Amino acid sequence: MPKPSNARKPSMGALPAILSLGLAAFSVSGCLGTQYASNDEVAFVDYHERHPIVMEHAPTTLDLYPVGGRIDSLSALSIKSFAERYREFGSGQVAILTPAAGRDRDGAIVGEIRQKLYANGLRGYVSVGSYPVADPTIASPVRLVFQGLKAVVPSRCGQWPSDLTSASSIQGWKNESYENFGCATQTMLAAQIDDPRDLTGKRASTPPDEEMRLRAIASVRKGEDPGTNWKTQNTSIGSVGGG
Repeated sequence: MPKPSNARKPSMGALPAILSLGLAAFSVSGCLGTQYASNDEVAFVDYHERHPIVMEHAPTTLDLYPVGGRIDSLSALSIKSFAERYREFGSGQVAILTPAAGRDRDGAIVGEIRQKLYANGLRGYVSVGSYPVADPTIASPVRLVFQGLKAVVPSRCGQWPSDLTSASSIQGWKNESYENFGCATQTMLAAQIDDPRDLTGKRASTPPDEEMRLRAIASVRKGEDPGTNWKTQNTSIGSVGGG
């Protein structure tokens, strides 16, 4: 005769509650599985790849604001730097562009700019033209332009094609950087590069200082310290100003 079992069988009234708990657990596991799968599909893009610094033959410009109808010392130094930049990286002609509204007024300025360009070693043809001015009440510069090797960022900053808050989409859930991220940093870095060829590789090393090397070797042979003995003379702060 079989022994009676102590386990209690679920009643018919408890079955709906058990089925509800099972369905809830199944749905939660399904949600968790979908979340993990979406995270695996995230593709992170570095801003160096999205906004790279490249070398192009791009225009280099210099805006001059003549003071008192002439080229002052500050503008003269800018013209000198512009001419040196052209000799290093420029090609073709240099253009001097004056505001269309003040072409007659800036005629003497153009002649003075030409003289200073040639005085600073510029060789070649210098053309003269004008550019339109939208508002004549705003001070417009005399612009110098040449085409040459330059480090630039080809992408344009300030573009916001999507909503950062992702109120209407799930794009922000991917934890990716937004489209404009890093553009300003790359653009400012490109503008500060003196020689764009430094982006392509290292420069050749300069020859060693033979005189300094021979002096150090001679000191070692004599048993002396080969380092440079920098002599400094400190002045008492009480004697400064005749005190």
